Amino acid sequence: MEVKPQPQPHQEPPRFTLGKQSSLKPDRGEDSAEEAAEEAIDPRVRLMYLANEGDMEGIKELLDSGTNVNFQDIDGRTALHIAACQGRPDVVQVLLQRGAEVDPKDRWGSTPLADAVYYKNYDVIKLLEKHGAKPPMAPMHVENAREVPEYEIDPKELDFSNSVNITKGTFRIASWRGIQVAVKTLGEEVFTDENKVKAFRDELALLQKLRHPNVVQFLGAVTQSSPMMIVTEYLPKGDFCAYLRKKGALKPTAALKFALDIARGMNYLHEHKPEAIVHRDLEPSNLLRDDSGHLKVADFGVSKLLKVAKTVREERPVTCQDTSCRYVAPEVFRNEEYDTKVDVFSFALILQEMIEGCPPFSTKPEKEVPKAYAANERPPFRAPPKHYAHGLKELIEQCWSEEPFQRPTFRQIIMRLEDTYNQFARKSRWKVRPLKCFQNLEAFLKRNRTNPSSRSHSRSHSTR
Repeated sequence: MEVKPQPQPHQEPPRFTLGKQSSLKPDRGEDSAEEAAEEAIDPRVRLMYLANEGDMEGIKELLDSGTNVNFQDIDGRTALHIAACQGRPDVVQVLLQRGAEVDPKDRWGSTPLADAVYYKNYDVIKLLEKHGAKPPMAPMHVENAREVPEYEIDPKELDFSNSVNITKGTFRIASWRGIQVAVKTLGEEVFTDENKVKAFRDELALLQKLRHPNVVQFLGAVTQSSPMMIVTEYLPKGDFCAYLRKKGALKPTAALKFALDIARGMNYLHEHKPEAIVHRDLEPSNLLRDDSGHLKVADFGVSKLLKVAKTVREERPVTCQDTSCRYVAPEVFRNEEYDTKVDVFSFALILQEMIEGCPPFSTKPEKEVPKAYAANERPPFRAPPKHYAHGLKELIEQCWSEEPFQRPTFRQIIMRLEDTYNQFARKSRWKVRPLKCFQNLEAFLKRNRTNPSSRSHSRSHSTR
């Protein structure tokens, strides 16, 4: 009589129980050592323990014997998950070389990259990204759909097929709902730099509050997926830095028109309620020209809200990698407390540059310029004195005063710029009027010299 084999009870895959657990696991408690020892008999689970310990020789031996590099335990964890949690780039490298899938998900939806981000294992993050690992959910992702912000843009609506990089920063041109827009992307390196995430959040929070013709217009953002993006209006005439390099020194009236655009935008920021906004990175490349040639203040990546204290201080010293040191106020360079007057200092340098036709201290290396400001040195006035007439030179000197409290507000600056502009314009009109009179007289005499009959006609009238 033939004996049929009895069906074997279904066996669950074993579970890896030691070391750091999934970044999304609700309970990260450790299982008993006895259970761990029992389940570690399985060579596939043993691979996970060796990955946890960083035993390179043991890992290679197991893989050489045919152990599945992509084995998933009962929780969906792989050896790559474990190595990513433990921060072992050497193990990660070997597993990937032996065919490990780069983006497996455990039962909670966590990937090796998500685990590496959670445990701040930056070397592993870079290695996984290099091998094509997809970023986990965006840092600003919300669990409840009702919490998705109103400004959220579906990234599928942004068409980058004809995209080109824009001069300033990380901006690119894209097409969105039939118009061209500027898109600032938070790159994949966000996972290794928490300061960039914070700067993104702060800039986004500020842009939502701003509505002014001399401030770049915020249109929306991508925050629920990676990469995160900020979308603003696209200004095709480019940044003011490129314009100045092309044009050189401007006429005083043209410089004053641009200066009024900047001052009006900055005055709006400084008088913003309930908190004033300090730009802290005011320089020509952060000023954009619209279709009509007017300037708009842009790029609020390092801007600050002034709350009750009315002053702010950087968490770390500012470097020339953070901002253009040619336009930074000395109190920022010295890492002291500062207020809105740092923007007034930068404004003075931009106004002088428009008239001089070259950046401040253009012959000095950029990193040496803030040291000169701190020593109370200022760029020389080389343009003809008539270009600084009607109190313009005095205004610039007050705006870059060593003591911030001696610098005027932008409301005061606007009044003085308008008065100076009117005086320059009035002087230009007086130059034009005598010239026109002379031209009219010359034309009259020429007409009479070439028409004798008109002269005799004129004499007969005088005789009568």
